[in-house]
Amino acid sequence: MNEENSKKLSRLDLLSMATGQIIGVGLMTMTGIAIGFTGRSVNIAYLVAGVLTLISLIPQIYIGGTANFFGGQYSQIAVLSGQRMAGIYMYIQLFSALAISMYALSFADYFLSLFPGVNAKLICFVVLTILYGLHFFGVKQAARLQNILCIILAVAIAAYIAFGIGHIQGDYLTNGFMTKGIGGFVIAAVYLTFAAGGAQYVVNYSAVAKNPTRDIPFAMTASTLGVVLVYAVMATVAAGVLPVEQVANQPLSVSAGAIMPKGIYTFFVVGGAMFALLTTLNFNIGMIVFPVSRASADGWLPKKLAERNERYGSAHWILLLFYVVAIGPILIGLDLNTVANSTVILFTVIRGVIAYSAMKLPQKLPELWKKSKFYAGDGKLKAICIIAMAIAGLSVVVLLASTSKEQIIGNIAILLISVAAGTIVNKKVHLTPSYEEVP
Repeated sequence: MNEENSKKLSRLDLLSMATGQIIGVGLMTMTGIAIGFTGRSVNIAYLVAGVLTLISLIPQIYIGGTANFFGGQYSQIAVLSGQRMAGIYMYIQLFSALAISMYALSFADYFLSLFPGVNAKLICFVVLTILYGLHFFGVKQAARLQNILCIILAVAIAAYIAFGIGHIQGDYLTNGFMTKGIGGFVIAAVYLTFAAGGAQYVVNYSAVAKNPTRDIPFAMTASTLGVVLVYAVMATVAAGVLPVEQVANQPLSVSAGAIMPKGIYTFFVVGGAMFALLTTLNFNIGMIVFPVSRASADGWLPKKLAERNERYGSAHWILLLFYVVAIGPILIGLDLNTVANSTVILFTVIRGVIAYSAMKLPQKLPELWKKSKFYAGDGKLKAICIIAMAIAGLSVVVLLASTSKEQIIGNIAILLISVAAGTIVNKKVHLTPSYEEVP
């Protein structure tokens, strides 16, 4: 029993997993875009985004703190919102796996900026092979790598702040603040929820957490709060060391290049941007295993996919399948960026679905909900869930206004395919209970 428990994820493991998921490619790109919306008030916009994100997390915390759902969000939706909705979620999740290819290609782009001439496909192949291979030997090994990557990432971020804080211009509050008024500020704050979000997906690791109902809510809250505060400080540096017009809509590397010596700048690009992509890659490879495994056992996908390696406990067939899905298009040169990005709106909608599902806790899991340390009265539960759904709706509006026509069409196409598949396969599915009470 002790040996089995040692293979599970601790609170620190879950915290680093969630932190690594939040700090992704947005580290370098989203801050500059937000500066374009609101100028030097971007730091306050980050704090508002953090509040909106934490409110959006509460329904997920209510569910995750009530029971241990083995298939993460898939099982939560299945138990609380029904079988067909869970199937639709599952098929949308399969499309999102293509984002792994996009992250790998982005990593290769940064690598080539430092070491030109190296074959990009080879870089992607090596990175994905190492990461998928690591997950084959168990999620604990992947968590250890995540811990190391997060430490280096923290050092890179600290270096950016340390070098930049003394270069902030004296007219910070009087020149370039709220450049597009309250409207631009609101848009920036809502937009930055995508930089601050991501921690909710750590719930998909519930099956391998030591104390899921306690540690996962903690990991979601602490990682979001910590990253948002750090982002707000970084945003102050990014907007303050150069005139606003020079950093608006520019990557963080522009301000970093102005304040850092060349060697430290290179470390920031590697330890910041590249390692942020690696932590996101590592998280997403492991995250998708558990929902797919439960969905396969229920019949949404071939049941053989749910088989696990006897020695390491890893879902080797699922890992192999998604390794091929990730590496295949890269090796043959297919451009999947549009498809990979075409689930962003749908997954924002799913945040609303999770909030809607949380409202059903008193009806679907009445005894467990009453025992939950996050228990709330019906009025409070509904109010918070409705607010979370409203935030998700507002986020969808912002995405629709800023997303390309191709990606909007992609979201619609993926939704239609997922609904059709969920409806057709639904008749063959036999849903089994996939949760347990945890003291």
